[in-house]
Formats: sequence, structure tokens, C-alpha cells
Amino acid sequence: MEVDYIEYDDYTPDNGTENNSTTAGLLNLSTSRTPLTHVLVTVNIFISLIGLGGNSLVIWICGWKMKRTVITTWYISLAISDLLFCVFLPLEVFYMITSHWPFGLVLCKLTSSALFLNMYSSVFLLVLISTDRCIMISFPVWSHNHRTVRKAFGVVVLMWLFSAILTLPSLIFREITVHGSVTQCYTNYSTHSRHKVVVLTRFIFGFLIPFLVIVFCCSVIVVKMRNLTIKSKKPYKVMAALILSFFFCWVPYHSFVLLELDFSNHSLEVLKTGLKVGATLAAANSFISPILYVFIGNDFKQTLKRSVTSRIEEAMAEDFRTGGLNHSRSKSMEVI
Repeated sequence: MEVDYIEYDDYTPDNGTENNSTTAGLLNLSTSRTPLTHVLVTVNIFISLIGLGGNSLVIWICGWKMKRTVITTWYISLAISDLLFCVFLPLEVFYMITSHWPFGLVLCKLTSSALFLNMYSSVFLLVLISTDRCIMISFPVWSHNHRTVRKAFGVVVLMWLFSAILTLPSLIFREITVHGSVTQCYTNYSTHSRHKVVVLTRFIFGFLIPFLVIVFCCSVIVVKMRNLTIKSKKPYKVMAALILSFFFCWVPYHSFVLLELDFSNHSLEVLKTGLKVGATLAAANSFISPILYVFIGNDFKQTLKRSVTSRIEEAMAEDFRTGGLNHSRSKSMEVI
């Protein structure tokens, strides 16, 4: 998980460049062992565990237990995005605890990139879900004739490619440096202007434009639903909950990153604390989706219950058959 702020001390990279030009790009999330750091470590461990289990469950249910539809295609992709981030999160938790990165340059780049790949893919999927629902309710006949799983899969592939392209700065500018026995994984933009371009690009494409598109689609949906009789509003509740959770999780991060561009006019301690908390809230978005599916998604909940029940019944039946077989064998041995 990359957080774009530096330890605001007099650290100078090994290349001898002036610290002022790299200030915005160098961060070690665990530079100060405050009570807040311990809380954030605990929260991130919780996020990692719940995210890995919950998103794996969503992929299993939507991928193998439910009929493949356009909606399940969106949700499987969202779960894969969240799961990918949660796979790398334990490495960041280790770094927060030890302030030492022993995993090498490749994992330094990938761990940082996982958060932003998750950010872009999640918000783009929310745009797709909102647009899809908007088209369904506005043009039902056209939607019925042209809306297919194959086309949805093609759109998802393009979405992943676009997200990967926008994530490239994390791969390019993430570096490691060695100070004695301690290795640090940090972001080095070299110049403030380059850092500013990256931050604004993330904000515009990863937040502002998707937000405007989603608000427009949701406004159309609300207006249309007033004049229509909808059989079930559960899918729209899930969509609304996903959108709200994403923006509540990411607004603090984007806010403090934008403030950090002009860090000289703000309290450094406030910025450091805000960015740490904002990064953790952003990470929390990766485990919220499965919880929403279970508590709001009626079809998902019913399929989960049936799947778990059938597994228990199969296990009990197997135990019964095995027990019966052992009992028969013991009887036979007694007769002999």
C-alpha cells in the first residue's frame, strides 16, 4: 500500500538529489511507533484476513454456485480486485511492524501497485455496474437484446488493461534503499511536478470522473424507479451500498494526498496522521464488499446458505456411510 508522503526529516536519497525535489515521494509508513501505528497494524491484519476469506467466498459463490450473468461478472471481477490487494497486504503489515523491507524490489513495486490497481479497477467496475443498471432501467428492450455475459467479459478485460496502465507510476517510481541493515521501500518521483501529475491523475481518473458518471447514472435510476414497478430493489441497494462504501473509504485518502501537494502550508503531523488513516480506510474497502453481499444481496445469501447446507449434508452423509461400513465390518469380525 503506497502512501505518498515522506518522513519529513532530512533524509536524502543515495543519488544525492536535493530533498526538496523528492519530498512528496518518500514514505515509510512505520517511521514512528505511535499507539496509532499499533491500531492501524491491527486493523490491517483484520482487513487482510477478512478480505482474503470473504472475497474468496464471493468468487466461489458467484463463479461456481450461481448462474453466470452480467451482474455476477461485475461482482466476480470486483472480488478478484479486492482479493489481489489482500494477498499483498500482509507484506505491508510486516513493513509497518518492522520498518524493514526484506522482500526485494519486485515485491516493493507490486505491493505498492496493488492498492492503486484495486482503486482503479474497483471504481471503474462501480461505473460499469451503475451504467449497466441505468441502461437496464432506461432502455429495457435494447438491454435485453444486447446485454450478454460475453460482452461484459470483454468490457472487464478492457477495464483491467486501462487500470493497469494508470497503475504504471507505482511500478516505475517505487524503489528500495539500504541503510545499514535496514532496507526501505519508498516512492521517489525525483521532482515535485512529476509527483503532482501522478496525484492529480489518480484523483481525476480514479475518483472525480467516475464520481460524476456514477452520480449521473444513480440520478437517472432514482427518477426512473419512481415511475416503474420494480420486482425487487435488492440489486439497487447492493449497488448503492458498494458505491457509498467506496467513496467513504477513499475520500479521506484523496483529500490528504491533495493537501500534501502543498505540505509547507499544513501541519506535517496532521498530514502524516491523516495519510496513515486514509490509507487504512482505503484498504478497508477491499473487505467491505463481501459483507454487503451477505447482508443485502438476497440471491447471494440464499445461494450461500444452500451451498453451506449441501456441504454439511454431504459431509454428514459421508460420515454416516463410513460409520455404517465400520459398524458392518465390526459385526462381521464378531461373527467370525
